[in-house]
Amino acid sequence: MTQTPRIRRYAMLGASLFALASQMPAMAQETDAAPAAPAETPADSSLKLGSIVVTAQRREESINDVPMSIQAFGEDTLDALRVDSVDDLQNVVPSFSVSQSYQGVPTYTLRGIGFNTINVSATSTVGTYVDEVAYPYPFMNSGPVFDIQRVEVLKGPQGTLFGRNTTAGLINMVTNKPSDQFEGSVSADVGNYDTWNIEGMLNVPLSERAQARFAIRSENSDEGWQKSITRGEDRGTKDKLGFRAALALQPTDSLDIDVSYNGWRNKSDTIGGQAIALTPNTDPTFVVPGTGGPSTTSLFNAVDPVTGLSLVDFVNNNFPTNAEQTDWAPNYARTTDGIGVNGIDGPLEEDSKFDALKLGVRYGFDNGLNLVSLTGYNKLDREAVLDFSSAPFAVLLQDVDAEIKSFSQELRLEGETGKANWLVGAYYGKDETSDTNRTLLLDNANSSYVATIAATLAASPLNVDPETGVPYTVAELLNSFQTYRDTGEFETKTWSIFANADWELTPEFTLTTGIRYTEDTQDYVGCSGDVNGSMQPNVNVFNRTYFALIYGTAPAAPLLENGCNTFDVATNSFGPVASSTKEDNVSWRIVGNWTPTDNLVLFASATQGYKSASTPVNAASKSEQNAPATQEGLLAYEVGFKASLLDQRMQANAALFYYDYEDKQISAFFADPIYKALARLQNVPTAEAYGLDAEVTYLISEELTAMGGLTLLHTEIGDFDTVDSFGLPTNRQGDPFLYSPESVVSLALLYDRPVTTDLGLRASLSGRWQSESTAGQPNDPLYDIDSYGLLNGSIGVYSIDQNWEVSVWGKNLTDEYYWQQITTNANVVMRFAGMPRTYGASLTYRF
Repeated sequence: MTQTPRIRRYAMLGASLFALASQMPAMAQETDAAPAAPAETPADSSLKLGSIVVTAQRREESINDVPMSIQAFGEDTLDALRVDSVDDLQNVVPSFSVSQSYQGVPTYTLRGIGFNTINVSATSTVGTYVDEVAYPYPFMNSGPVFDIQRVEVLKGPQGTLFGRNTTAGLINMVTNKPSDQFEGSVSADVGNYDTWNIEGMLNVPLSERAQARFAIRSENSDEGWQKSITRGEDRGTKDKLGFRAALALQPTDSLDIDVSYNGWRNKSDTIGGQAIALTPNTDPTFVVPGTGGPSTTSLFNAVDPVTGLSLVDFVNNNFPTNAEQTDWAPNYARTTDGIGVNGIDGPLEEDSKFDALKLGVRYGFDNGLNLVSLTGYNKLDREAVLDFSSAPFAVLLQDVDAEIKSFSQELRLEGETGKANWLVGAYYGKDETSDTNRTLLLDNANSSYVATIAATLAASPLNVDPETGVPYTVAELLNSFQTYRDTGEFETKTWSIFANADWELTPEFTLTTGIRYTEDTQDYVGCSGDVNGSMQPNVNVFNRTYFALIYGTAPAAPLLENGCNTFDVATNSFGPVASSTKEDNVSWRIVGNWTPTDNLVLFASATQGYKSASTPVNAASKSEQNAPATQEGLLAYEVGFKASLLDQRMQANAALFYYDYEDKQISAFFADPIYKALARLQNVPTAEAYGLDAEVTYLISEELTAMGGLTLLHTEIGDFDTVDSFGLPTNRQGDPFLYSPESVVSLALLYDRPVTTDLGLRASLSGRWQSESTAGQPNDPLYDIDSYGLLNGSIGVYSIDQNWEVSVWGKNLTDEYYWQQITTNANVVMRFAGMPRTYGASLTYRF
């Protein structure tokens, strides 16, 4: 479909919705005056939808009064729909999606705006907050979601009100606060894959001015949902523990203090990919376009002893047909004792933990002003062993080791002056990050090929071990390039000052203005490095020879053991890569908000948002691969309405948006003279996205509520010169954004009614369908993410006094085979499948 018809389609649909909105006051009047409904559908004027209170503008107000595209869900809805993780929000927020990089790091996308990266050290376009404190790195959200009062999803650039700039939007999770009533609860789940989950909460009033709350959730499964094709092994067990302690103090009537500690531990299995094809440079039959000759002579030294298959045979004969099928290297094929080199020991699992402290202080002055301080400190430690090549060979395994320390401080002053509600403030954040992974390539065809070429240069005068002064043997050359380490050390700082005000110009019309000045700095040092001599023979003989020939220079100084083997052309040397970025920006927002009746809000906004610079941690042959991508900017225009219909039994919200994208950060290919195409980050000069977001909530009867959502989206990259996966020049103008389906629909039905004087029945059914999208090159079907739909449900009985509840539940009830991520990894193209059908039963007791 061409761009003009698509714009016309969205505009016509939007015009229809706004025409409907213009008639809503009249519709409400007609409803009030209408005759009684037929006997089979009695009208009940007492039925009205409740309105959830949100803090999207840093103060409590009804979501229906906020002139912004927001979806929010309260505790009861989250429990009914079994939203236990950030990933589960996809089921109820159609414009939000989550994919997983091959290093297990989630990628969040909202209205098509995302940042596809594998690194735990990368910040997201979608900001995540817990109780208004930023969790700037998506992996910090890997723990369970529990004891949550509400979740707010704000769509569009954010920066004028919340701590750190984001271009896509933000998710704010608001936890249940300590209260002055003693209460507690405990719940347990059992399910397939030997699942057993336990959750508990205890709220204790300590005194008239002090309250405490404790909550915990453990998620476990003893059987993995992924199965080895060649062996009787499974993978994908879950072992997560989340916990929270909160203390609320009111020393005086004017002072509130909120102290909390959040944490989680994760020892779950890491997830494997599903190999669907060989990469071009691995396939010995592949011919590089325009060359007339094969790209490589691939070497497959490993043969699986069980099946007798090589990697080529395995990939070609084991195309996955369901979510469970995958494979991975046997333990003996990758551990130190079995292979005689620096292997990767330990199980294929996470050993990660996260701890977060928050101190919130609010002081109310006699003149109505409030001074608010928010202090946060987050610490993430991640260790993990990953094998995602989906074959029983050590094609590419990684041992990940990362640490992030993140501190933030916000101070703001809030008040009302005449007809203006305003706030001013300042924010400071500092992150110290170490992101390291070691890669093992024992059976990798590409590294074997390069090592073989190095062996042909055994007679070269450059074949000298710099530490012994003797030549490397042919065997040493052939067995080089089996393991290396990628490292990145970061120090990131951000500070900003901001102001926001709502101006009541007339009783029906308000104007919101916001502005923030931000300065971001990032210092980086990193490289790809040798591990105990594994890279030395290859780099010192082959790389030095090749670089000297193509750049016409003297051979670089030889690589020493455990040194950096990333090459810098400018200095003609191997060594660490260093960079410093310092950028500033002014984000702003202006919103016109017209309320012609109590039941209708019309708004129009323009917002400028930014995302700070990002530097990758890559397997870097050359220093250019680790160059930072500069900050990106997004100018967003939006018009929308929020309307209460049918005597407040229905709430309808819709918005049309247009995004003008500048310097979009993307993961791209780098044309490397040796390895053809390697990873890097780039900025896309221009891009755009536009579409429609709509949500409807309808109280069909006293017992039944329906919630529906629709997102229509078009994304397009502008003129952008880069290289493709073959390392050849290309222009990606007209390509869509990754993980951005054009159509997404969600629907949820919530049913709740008493059946006796003592018992009630509660049920839910929710579904999401999305059209096809791409995870890579849109003209390559290997990267197609097919359209799919998911259906979840639950049904249970409970006591009318709410003391207990028993239910059965299921997710992916139709056992849909779907995938959310496709990527290349050394020798294979692989997809990451979503979980198959899961089901179980739950028991909850409250006291």
